[in-house]
Amino acid sequence: MKRGRKTNEANSSSSEETTEKESKRYKATEKKTIIVQSPDWANLLQDIILQVFQYLPLLDRAHASQVCRSWNQVFHMPDLWRCFEFELNQPATSNLRTTHPELIKQIIKRHSNHLQYVSFKVVDSSKESAEAACDILSQLVNCSLKTLGLISTARPSFMDLPKSHFISALTVVFVNSKSLSSLKIDDTPVDDPSLKVLVANNSDTLKLLKMSSCPHVSPAGILCVADQCHGLRELALNYHLLSDELLLALSSEKHVRLEHLRIDVVSENPGQTQFHTIQKSSWDAFIKHSPKVNLVMYFFLYEEEFDPFFRYEIPVTHLYFGRSVSKDVLGRVGMTCPRLVELVVCANGLRPLDEELICIAERCKYLSAVGLGECEVSCSAFVEFVKMCGGRLSQLSIMEEVLIPDQKYSLEQIHWEVSKHLGRVWFPDMMPTW
Repeated sequence: MKRGRKTNEANSSSSEETTEKESKRYKATEKKTIIVQSPDWANLLQDIILQVFQYLPLLDRAHASQVCRSWNQVFHMPDLWRCFEFELNQPATSNLRTTHPELIKQIIKRHSNHLQYVSFKVVDSSKESAEAACDILSQLVNCSLKTLGLISTARPSFMDLPKSHFISALTVVFVNSKSLSSLKIDDTPVDDPSLKVLVANNSDTLKLLKMSSCPHVSPAGILCVADQCHGLRELALNYHLLSDELLLALSSEKHVRLEHLRIDVVSENPGQTQFHTIQKSSWDAFIKHSPKVNLVMYFFLYEEEFDPFFRYEIPVTHLYFGRSVSKDVLGRVGMTCPRLVELVVCANGLRPLDEELICIAERCKYLSAVGLGECEVSCSAFVEFVKMCGGRLSQLSIMEEVLIPDQKYSLEQIHWEVSKHLGRVWFPDMMPTW
């Protein structure tokens, strides 16, 4: 009996000790939990705050910077100001957002030397907004930009400015940057002398130049860029700047292989523009030097202006027709564009494009994306076209209203046949009813 009583007392003592230990362990854990759940936000590591700030819109970032001194310091760290887009409009005439003038002053004062990737987006057509962009440009004397973009979402903006005022502001960036690699300046009064300044200061670093609709630039001006900027990999310009000399300069041994060339062929008034012809030998030299180049051509011409084009083989890969195109022109496309990857035609006349589509399918062996918009095609010819191209057609678009039923296929049957040859479910597009 005594031995049993001692055993029970020992077990009871051991149980009490275990309970006491568990209680202490629970209290310690509870204290730790309280510490974890009550962090000192002001002392978070700056790099963590910086990562959070990088995902915030500018206005939210500015509000967050007022929380405490530590967050305000992060708000002014150089990493947050390397990439910036100035949005400019006149608040009195527009409800679109704009970069606050006080913030612009602060950027010029404290962060102009941090800016590297900058764009100016003029979201209205006012001359005042374009002038504001130029005023900011002219103050970037301490900058070392790597990319610069001047974007007008509503024309004419920059073209309304005095040419000398615009050139003076742009030259500030060209002279002070020294390492500019990307320049996008569509619809601006940039000219040949300013391009020479660009080349003199950034010839070793320039890789991308996009400058469509710049009427003060001549073929000689763009040729100067190609002759001196041997690292240029992407180029976009209007057709009137394209020349045999330019293609040969881009094909020289000193020049790197071009990766992307975009040509805009635009006519505002029918019969007013004379289009020249590029020699086949120039295209051949160009494609021999840069065999993997993407040659993109946008055509906004009237029917009678297509005569100089598609007369012999050209290495175009992406072809877009923004206006109605005749059967004759599309027939020539099939015969002269063997490298074609993408074809988009907004419309044609009232004659079906059956033979032209079959020719394109036969000769354009790399074609993988087609948009036919409002181009009339018989159902049989369309199915045959898809059958010849097969599963490589990753994109295929045509309006249901322009498909012409025939004895072989109705509109109800065509999507089954096309889906079968594509290897996926496909339906034609439908005209909105509203």
